[in-house]
Amino acid sequence: MDDKEKFISVTHNNTDDEKVSEAAASEAEENQMPQDEPQQPSQEASQPSQETVQYDDFMYQPIGFEQYDKENEALAREAAEKIERKRKARADRIMIALLLLIFIVTIGLCVFAIIKDVSDSGKTFGKDYTPPKSVVIYQQSKPENANDSDSYKDENGKYTTEGIAATVRPSIVEIFTYDDSGHNTLSGTGSGVIISKDGYIVTNTHVLKSDGYHIVKTYDDKSYDAKIIGRDAKTDIAIIKITASDLQAAVFGDSDEVVVGEQVMAIGNPAGLSGSVTDGIVSAVNRQIRADSTGFEMNCIQTNADISPGNSGGALVNMYGQVIGITSSKYVSSSYEGLGFAITINDAMPIIDELISQGYISDRFRIGIELIDMEDEMKIATIEAELGFELPEDFEGIYIAAVSEDCDISNTELKPGDFITAINGKSIRTYDDLYDTISRQFGAGDKVPATCARLSEDGDIEYFDIEFMLMEDTSGDF
Repeated sequence: MDDKEKFISVTHNNTDDEKVSEAAASEAEENQMPQDEPQQPSQEASQPSQETVQYDDFMYQPIGFEQYDKENEALAREAAEKIERKRKARADRIMIALLLLIFIVTIGLCVFAIIKDVSDSGKTFGKDYTPPKSVVIYQQSKPENANDSDSYKDENGKYTTEGIAATVRPSIVEIFTYDDSGHNTLSGTGSGVIISKDGYIVTNTHVLKSDGYHIVKTYDDKSYDAKIIGRDAKTDIAIIKITASDLQAAVFGDSDEVVVGEQVMAIGNPAGLSGSVTDGIVSAVNRQIRADSTGFEMNCIQTNADISPGNSGGALVNMYGQVIGITSSKYVSSSYEGLGFAITINDAMPIIDELISQGYISDRFRIGIELIDMEDEMKIATIEAELGFELPEDFEGIYIAAVSEDCDISNTELKPGDFITAINGKSIRTYDDLYDTISRQFGAGDKVPATCARLSEDGDIEYFDIEFMLMEDTSGDF
């Protein structure tokens, strides 16, 4: 055996048992070379004799098989993973099959139960159920005197709610306002109260248009052309007239007799719903409420009876069938949301009388300006936006937005963008200041002295005085 064979033989034996390896190597050598074999030629004999190769422990370690082991490990791992995937897939298929089986069984049971119930119900109704021969439904009329007018009042003359509706509704009309004579363009609707048999009707000014066309529909569904007799925007009261006779006029009461908590009813035509009736109580009396369109205050009755825009010009009635107020949706503000107000009839009567007699309110004056006052921060911000710069600190007055050419004040030095700061020496900053100061001292045709101011962007203030004549207002617009 040559050295190579010896090496291979050694590397394939257990490296931990050195003695066994050496003995095996010696025996192999003896078997290869018997005793009587002739000696090799002299040149070979001259070579030194070979001794038995001794290998260190490290020579018994496998050399050159690391990659092979790694590949075996990878193959083993891949095989294990493949087996695991097959196992999971098999488990998933089993689970899906079970769920499908449960679903099919459930559906089958449900169908079976439904069929059985239907079958059993037919048997039940066929054998055990006997329907009654007839079902008795009771219906009857009111008592014979329930709708008699006598039943609408008590012994003191106080009406029931049914009595108020039956008694007062014929005195309430619906008013349609059109932009054109052909009545093709409807601009609004409202209510009115008949105050005379020959066709005088009181309503709110904001229900009408000074240049519009108006149709009145009465309780009996008849329609009439209406003519404006007089209107006053400050109080929101107007009078119109239709050509008719034998109308049922309303009865007016005394609003000074109204007490808080008293039951009342409002009658009008909200949202075009003719003759609508709502009930409530008097929530408060003598409320000074300012119209949102003119800033003018009127004495009003506060009520929780529903009053919507269509009720404007209608009636607030006590339980004796007496009109104690003219309802107006214009007497509102954000502070009074959800509340109803009616102009007291005692405050409305003088205006009604004067509008009927002359078509306007005497002593109504017109200055001839459009203004923005400094009542609150929002209005001040509006003024500053108009000017394009901030107002000087502590400056007060009313801002002049426009001046009417047909009024005497247009002949003065005052121009749009200026301010009126005082009337006859009294400082003013709001609409109320201006109106109250003038109305207490002056009337139509009088000369009014005023102090004015003109501001510049750099903060300079130029003051100057003017005097203007108050114009008489017969239009009802101011």
